[in-house]
Amino acid sequence: MLDRQPTLVHPALTLRRARADDWPALLAAASDPEIWAGHPANDRWQEPVFRAFFDDGLASGGMLVAIEPGGTIIGSSRFDFSRAQPGEVEIGWSFLVRRHWGGRTNHVMKALMTGHALASVERVIFLIGETNIRSRTAIERIGAVLTDRVMTAQLSTGPVVHVTYAIDRAGFASGPLAPLWAAAQD
Repeated sequence: MLDRQPTLVHPALTLRRARADDWPALLAAASDPEIWAGHPANDRWQEPVFRAFFDDGLASGGMLVAIEPGGTIIGSSRFDFSRAQPGEVEIGWSFLVRRHWGGRTNHVMKALMTGHALASVERVIFLIGETNIRSRTAIERIGAVLTDRVMTAQLSTGPVVHVTYAIDRAGFASGPLAPLWAAAQD
């Protein structure tokens, strides 16, 4: 059984269970409109919209906060089974503050979560808005493969078509995330 609220540690990043008292720090991290530009939920920087996102994340039982060395919360992600098929878990609802874009923080976050998940499931999936080019490019860079699965989700901005990417155990072991996962195991 997958522990959806582990504490996962890498020298560059710690992920831990989200708590209600993380609200102020996570809102501060998410309040930059540029984080959400190009994202289907491009209004998520607004407090009422982000409050719904945060509350849903806590209720999901799989939300993790991302913490940089020094203790500052810089984003979040989560594990979820609701849209996954048997033997899978979804990793999604991820965001990071812009100063961590273009580096390895997203790779480390995905390596920690994917490596942890693949100890319990056969495959990790990522559902991404069809027009969210930044997120699609990022997920392809970490070795995820586009599948033929498509779904529509209702977001605050309306219905959005999502495409599905996947990483299985073999793809993870031979992909770019494996060394980052190995560094966390030392």
